[in-house]
Amino acid sequence: MKKVLFWFRNDLRLHDNEALIKAAELGDVIPVYIIDERQFENTSFGFKRTEKFRAKFLLETLQDLKSSLQSIGSDLIVKVGIPELELILIANKYEVDHVVASKEVTQEETSIESLFSYSLKPLNIDIDLFWGNTLIHVRDLPFQIHFLPDIFTDFRKRIEGQWKVRPLYETPKSLGTMPDIKVGPIPTLADLGFEEFEIDPRDDNQFVGGEQNGFKRLNAYIWESNLIATYKETRNGMIGKDYSSKLSPWLSLGALSPRTVYYEVKKYEEKNGANDSTYWLIFELLWRDYFHFIALKFGIRLFKRCGIKHDFTKKWRRNKDHFKRWIDGKTGVPIVDAAMQELKQTGYLSNRGRQIAASYFSKDMAIEWWWGAMYFESYLIDYEVCSNWGNWNYIAGIGTDPREDRYFNPVNQARKYDPEAAYMKLWLPELSQIDNENLIEFMTLGDSLSEDLDYPKMPISKPKRV
Repeated sequence: MKKVLFWFRNDLRLHDNEALIKAAELGDVIPVYIIDERQFENTSFGFKRTEKFRAKFLLETLQDLKSSLQSIGSDLIVKVGIPELELILIANKYEVDHVVASKEVTQEETSIESLFSYSLKPLNIDIDLFWGNTLIHVRDLPFQIHFLPDIFTDFRKRIEGQWKVRPLYETPKSLGTMPDIKVGPIPTLADLGFEEFEIDPRDDNQFVGGEQNGFKRLNAYIWESNLIATYKETRNGMIGKDYSSKLSPWLSLGALSPRTVYYEVKKYEEKNGANDSTYWLIFELLWRDYFHFIALKFGIRLFKRCGIKHDFTKKWRRNKDHFKRWIDGKTGVPIVDAAMQELKQTGYLSNRGRQIAASYFSKDMAIEWWWGAMYFESYLIDYEVCSNWGNWNYIAGIGTDPREDRYFNPVNQARKYDPEAAYMKLWLPELSQIDNENLIEFMTLGDSLSEDLDYPKMPISKPKRV
């Protein structure tokens, strides 16, 4: 039998994994995951590229994957290092005949693919890459990728009525015989340079990584609680566990496949009927797909200062002090600061909170938008490269937004989504005695603050009034 090195990437699951199925068809599979040490280096801003929340969720996901592999007679090799180097060492050591992995689309990931593939050639080892991170397969789009519309609504209209979702792949029952390999344990947080930490008691989510926990959340949201029936009405919530599906952490690492979510929603619709909420959840999966396709179309422009619009006219400030105040929730805008405190203390932030915080950062503070994208990359437990950087392009006005200057006015946002100031007071307890209206309007907030209170008397930037 051939020895097949299977390189796990952002597909940390056994279910609906085409690449893994193809690997098993080729021979005995050696499953490998390399934790890229470069992802834990410090940025020039003082935070790591990957902070503790993402690291913890990844390690939990790997532990769950290892257990699942062991249950079918296999195991998982996990190394910390440079993937393109570690993988070659493993391929050499165990004399593998073939390599199989899932395909990625953004620059760093594709560069690693290329370097690894180049190193395999002298060894006469072929590598096959399979597309598996989107709901719609890229080959099933009704146009070539360079014809992808630059506006989501146009994309949706182009594919509506003709898009298809491929069937789910079965979960493998065996991956063949593992050679005599010392796989070792999953690394710890300490191995990655972090101390153990307590979960903030205000964190209702308390996400735990792994395929099995992803299935539990999917089942709980759709079947046990029937929360999907009201998703469209509640999805802009900011407090609690159940205002949205909260499936994004498992989707981000591929512990859940988007097709699995789609077909579970379709089962629900068959039993209970379709409604606006079931449609909207699928609609969100399409948005996620769209950002993958945007990344494929525009490549490195997604990460450039001028964005995918190639807009060199926008002026960005490089004020690191103001950047730190935004990170620390000290901008003087309570709805923004509450969002940033939630992110800093839990590694999670609602979609509405992300929009508010990113809009204030890029439109009012006018600081280099990609600084904010880097911070979200570091802290968000559900960070996914295409969605994060695509959304920051969108909010900063250099992406796919059809509106010339979309703006999330913090006063209007607070009044609409936190009218009782419950969210602001939850994450800014020092302001809990302040009148609700003062927190929402906030421009005269300083008059209500005592001198010894560590909170800005005035906002960094006065928001636009729209």
